[in-house]
Amino acid sequence: MDHVKRRILTHSLPAIDRLRRHRWAALAVSAVSLLSMVAAFAIAPSAKPPVADLPMVVEALPAPATRVLDGGSEAFLREERMLRSDTVASLLNRLGISDRQVLHFLRNDRTARKLVHELRPGITVSARSGAAGELLALHVAVPASKRLLLIERRAQGLVALDTELQFDVQHRIASSEIRSSFFAASDAADVPDAITRQLVEIFGSEIDFHRGLRRGDSFSLVYETLAHRGQTLGSGRILAATVTTRQKTLQAFWFDTGAHEGAYYTADGRSVRNTFLLTPIEFSRLTSGFSDARMHPILQTLRAHKGVDYAAPVGTRVFAVADGVVDSADYQGGYGKLIVLRHQGAYSTAYGHLNDFAAGIRKGVRVQQGDTIGYVGQTGLASGPHLHYEFRVNDEQVDPQALALPTATPLDGVQRARFMASRLALQAQLELAGQITLATIE
Repeated sequence: MDHVKRRILTHSLPAIDRLRRHRWAALAVSAVSLLSMVAAFAIAPSAKPPVADLPMVVEALPAPATRVLDGGSEAFLREERMLRSDTVASLLNRLGISDRQVLHFLRNDRTARKLVHELRPGITVSARSGAAGELLALHVAVPASKRLLLIERRAQGLVALDTELQFDVQHRIASSEIRSSFFAASDAADVPDAITRQLVEIFGSEIDFHRGLRRGDSFSLVYETLAHRGQTLGSGRILAATVTTRQKTLQAFWFDTGAHEGAYYTADGRSVRNTFLLTPIEFSRLTSGFSDARMHPILQTLRAHKGVDYAAPVGTRVFAVADGVVDSADYQGGYGKLIVLRHQGAYSTAYGHLNDFAAGIRKGVRVQQGDTIGYVGQTGLASGPHLHYEFRVNDEQVDPQALALPTATPLDGVQRARFMASRLALQAQLELAGQITLATIE
């Protein structure tokens, strides 16, 4: 058997050699063909090209540019947010400032002390310092007071400045579907509390936001945010809003009527604002309605309840339901601390059991719809903290929930045309916000 294998292998060698020779021949032909193709495009030089004698050039490059500010000194810019555990010294240390003169200045300069007073948790502080840690500038924007507090190092030393804060106004959209309550939906959409309150004020004469909205209802908003140096510091006003319930859809668009005044109107130019709001309070629930016979919770006798009670924590803000004049603001027996507002015509409203009156509220003072006039309390004959609200016509109490209230004056022809033109862009943004809600639901 081994003999047969060796013979087969011996006879196979010539065939392998022939195969190898054929392959080398094929490669040679391919190489010739390739050279022929190259030759069709270029003619090879007959000799190697001379090598150029290139001179070496050494050039000194300038040093990298350093950011130089204020008088040619090297400056470093840092930004930190004030923490609850911070002191002024620890904040300056995190900002890279090691300048004893600054602490002395903050303690003794009148305007600088104002800056220290505004350093509350969450406030953002920007600092520019030199290479040795010396302060060049300290920058604090205070959105609550709309002030800009600044400390600068000048030729004569440190100087503190208090100026009006210049905001960049930006537009933001938000939208949400109500699953448990309107206020929970507003929190879920990350809508600022100030904007939520505005929405309640805008549609307060059409919707009871505490009881009138149900699961599946929704809202969309376009509102202003106020930014300074790229940071959002607060919110402005609502520019457009939609509230959709199973029964109806309400829309409102802000329109500047001139002389820095404006109001909200429907898509067809009718005023959204009624003369009176439906409710004078936010974040509450109705606990007792208007009745001719009700068991008094303290006196334990049947007597008429000529108003509406809203339960709310002590200190909850109470609003004026309409423009008017303070007729009285004092303590009145079972009402406790009571405010009575006199409105147009025969109308007046009363707000009882208050914990306190708002600053400046006294007899004869004019108020506007939505102004804070007092705070929920438990004064007088009250079994718990709540607001007792009365609506009066010719000084007689009537049920405010059963009364047809007058509306505001509509736009005239010229203003209506301007409004219709300005509404289009806001309408598009509202629709975009609504699409976000639909996409989230799907």
